Amino acid sequence: MKFSKYNFFIFVNLIILFNSFNSHCLAQTKQNSVIKLFCLQSVKEEMIKAEMVYSEEIANETCDCYYETFMQTASHQDAKTKCKLKAKENLNHNRKI
Repeated sequence: MKFSKYNFFIFVNLIILFNSFNSHCLAQTKQNSVIKLFCLQSVKEEMIKAEMVYSEEIANETCDCYYETFMQTASHQDAKTKCKLKAKENLNHNRKI
């Protein structure tokens, strides 16, 4: 009887631990998706303003760069500047090929 109570206690603790870990991952995923949605919309608007053809691939690369850089530096402006420059370099490189 003691052994089964002990196993039940461990099982409950594992469930609680798993749920807290899962909640943390889910929160990060939601944060990433919300940031990415705003980023994709912003990139699209800027490409249209610059009279460029919108490219989903370029937008996704730029927004992935933004999210990674923002998470490292915690600076919106630094991430935006860095990733815009990177996108311009990629566009210029692709035009030369």
